[in-house]
Amino acid sequence: MADDMATDTATGIKDLARAVDASAVMRLFPSRPDVLALGEPTHGEEDLLHLRNDLFRRLVEQEGYRISALETDCTAGLIVDDHVTGGSRPLDDVMEHGFSHRWGASEANRALVRWMREYNESRPAGEHVRFAGIDGPLEITGAQSPRRSLAALHAYLAAHVDPALLPCTADTLDRLLGPDEQWTEPEAMTDPTRSVGRSAEAGELRLLTDDLTALLDTRTPHLVTAGPLDDWHRARLHARTATGLLRYHSSMADTTAARMLRLLATRDAMMADNLLALAERGPVLVHAHNSHLQRDLSTMSMWDHPHLEWWGAGALVSAGLGDRYGFLAGALGTLPHHGVDTPPADTLEGRLHTHPGDTCLVSARQLAHALGETTPTRRVSPYFGYAPLDPSHLPRMDGIVYLRESRQ
Repeated sequence: MADDMATDTATGIKDLARAVDASAVMRLFPSRPDVLALGEPTHGEEDLLHLRNDLFRRLVEQEGYRISALETDCTAGLIVDDHVTGGSRPLDDVMEHGFSHRWGASEANRALVRWMREYNESRPAGEHVRFAGIDGPLEITGAQSPRRSLAALHAYLAAHVDPALLPCTADTLDRLLGPDEQWTEPEAMTDPTRSVGRSAEAGELRLLTDDLTALLDTRTPHLVTAGPLDDWHRARLHARTATGLLRYHSSMADTTAARMLRLLATRDAMMADNLLALAERGPVLVHAHNSHLQRDLSTMSMWDHPHLEWWGAGALVSAGLGDRYGFLAGALGTLPHHGVDTPPADTLEGRLHTHPGDTCLVSARQLAHALGETTPTRRVSPYFGYAPLDPSHLPRMDGIVYLRESRQ
């Protein structure tokens, strides 16, 4: 009986599977999402990134998407955006300094940046595609100093508003920030007593950042006409980043059991704020780990925390945008170089693996209907860096993009 049901489901999935192209993606939604999220179950797989590149090109050319957003440092991403819109910085330098997490070394990311620049070269500025990072200036081992974003925010306001309105001088910010080494102290991630995030100076910086952000907001009618609109968008980015970084550093100094949960939630909240700001500027394809983009609670086990739960960026953005947010979960069949073999037939990946093509797109709603009363089991991965799909999340996905094998 179980074999018969598996065969029936496999036949149904073959009928449901479509090519991963823009028109097939759009048919999953009642209207074009402002934010279309393409998840990945693991990082660093070039085949997945090339699939993303191809989908983005098709979405740009056929559906009017204009922004490629990646899970990388939002402030460093400004370097990439400058390059794709005609900047003179060499590509090698852009790839080295415009990405966090060492993802500038990816050939697929390099190909994306090159294509975006070439696309823009023959078009007016109003039709340019843009690049954005959505992550904060964070790494697993710590966080950057808020100096860069605070200095940029203050300089922008000082150039456009009455000096009497500024809550402080640049010298005051510099004094309160102190040396950057105290903010980037590597031991602070595991030892909260090594963090300066709750010092008196950090507390004063948080108040001043709030005042600077309020000034930016309340002067918006003047600022959007006082100079290039891109400058205003970047000032808002720096305001969000400085606020998020100071909040993150404060959580690093937390000695309670809630510390790690606050860090995870703060990071995703920064991603969500960046995505919501990007959605104001044009349709966005965002690519990040499934755990950041899903509508369900994100979970993680690490160090002495066996089970952490928080709402990720996708859940937060979906709550705000409703059906203007779309989520395509990324799924993988095999990763031979990481010991991940053919998925068991009773898992979601196993069902999808019956499709003979290298890639396919499946409607989550139609897949749930095809599965009927059967509930797939969750696949167990021998590789810690790969997170199989959770079948219980299927009702809150819009579609699944399946790659049969990653040949990294």
